[in-house]
Amino acid sequence: MVRTTLFKTLPLLTVAVLFAFQPLQKWDSKFVKANPDGSLQYIPDEKGNILPDFSRVGYYRGDKTIPVIPVVKTISPGNGDNQEAIIQAAINEVAAMPLDANGFRGTLLLQKGTYNIPGTIRINASGIILRGEGNDTRLVATGKGQRTLINVSGSGNVQEVQGTRTAITDTYVPTGAKSFRVQSAAGYKAGDNIILFRPGTEAWIKDLKMDQIEERDGTKQWIPKEYDFSFERIITKVEGNTITIDNPVVMAMEPRYGGGAIFKYTFNNRINHVGIEQLYCESAYSSDTAEDHGWNAIMFNKIENGWITNVTSRYFGYACVNIGYQAKWITVDHCTSLDPKSQITGSRRYSFNNDGQQNLVMNCRATEGRHDYVTGAKVCGPNVFYNCTAENTHADIGPHHRWAMGTLYDNIVTDGEINIQDRGNWGSGHGWSGVTQILWNCTAKRAAVQSPWACGKNYCIGLKGGQYDGRFKGRPNGEWEGQNKEGLQPPSLYMAQVKASRKQ
Repeated sequence: MVRTTLFKTLPLLTVAVLFAFQPLQKWDSKFVKANPDGSLQYIPDEKGNILPDFSRVGYYRGDKTIPVIPVVKTISPGNGDNQEAIIQAAINEVAAMPLDANGFRGTLLLQKGTYNIPGTIRINASGIILRGEGNDTRLVATGKGQRTLINVSGSGNVQEVQGTRTAITDTYVPTGAKSFRVQSAAGYKAGDNIILFRPGTEAWIKDLKMDQIEERDGTKQWIPKEYDFSFERIITKVEGNTITIDNPVVMAMEPRYGGGAIFKYTFNNRINHVGIEQLYCESAYSSDTAEDHGWNAIMFNKIENGWITNVTSRYFGYACVNIGYQAKWITVDHCTSLDPKSQITGSRRYSFNNDGQQNLVMNCRATEGRHDYVTGAKVCGPNVFYNCTAENTHADIGPHHRWAMGTLYDNIVTDGEINIQDRGNWGSGHGWSGVTQILWNCTAKRAAVQSPWACGKNYCIGLKGGQYDGRFKGRPNGEWEGQNKEGLQPPSLYMAQVKASRKQ
């Protein structure tokens, strides 16, 4: 009897073993396919929109690796709370040194030990690297006061070069496009820095229904003049009146919503070539819900071509890294945000916040955050969050409010939610959080990915996790594909785009 049962069971065991060793079934997205040679084929929709190329973000748009800059000054911890003055004096000394041929002055090395910082360390000159010796170099934001521990910023603003503005003449410039026709390309050449300008209009806001946000105390309807978007780009080619740019259009342009234009610009006193490396930053705090203490570990604004690498923050109320809207070409790599201390409510615990454009956050980790990988209002992409994790989250990942454009969330793993949705009257009237927002091969407890009433789509491709309605039922669904289906190819859209762009 035993023998008979065994022989009846063997075929089933054989089938189970064979099934277990079958190769993973790979599948391609209907929006982009990888060719055998590593190039990518983008499949346009009926209007010609494609997934944008996100490969040219971060430090020098990915064209250069982050360099190791020689040490020109070394300091060690002192006693008491005088380290802020010691560090600031050393930074000022390096700032007075000449720039080398590559735009660097040198590295200030903070040797291991504890540096008590009652205020803010400021870098406002180009070419300075602030480097520690890993977690053994501890910068502690002591005492009280919501503040940034390390603030990196130039000054000034974008200024239009008068007489250079020219209108885009195409009847529709699709998402993903890198070229378009203008009224006159006279005076433009490859290498010019330009603003790709898209105006906010009443028609656009009306079609988005952002003039109809349900009123509550403090709700603010969207106002057209507050939604003029300026995308920084570089011209790569001029042929007749056709302009080609380095980074793609991330929100379609069409005459019924004001069309678009380009113009040259300057940004005097924006700094560059600043790096923060190998530091452990900590804030003093009095309780788990205390808020009168360090708020940001690191803040970057009015800077281009900079980086933050191998930094750990702990106990700050807002962010490990906070990138302002006038920062571009910034890479944040292998950074960790741990155990923020604050109330768990709005405007707190944005572990890695990016309001700038053409920035890259990768290989990062966050715990106990609310919005761990997040963008704010009117964020002009492209931007990328790649290969990052979030644990013990208290809110959601994604574009937070008031229209971010062109963000890729690629291989993000969270035990919370990732949402791209109409947030309605949350805050003071968050409304639609964004367009051309792409989740690629992410993992989450659940996600709401919706497309706005007008002006484009959002995408959820290869999500491992549940789908739900988000705040509102009845909003248009985004483009969902391959939910809970293993084997998406390429596994990372960003890495595939980087590989493909370097082959061109």
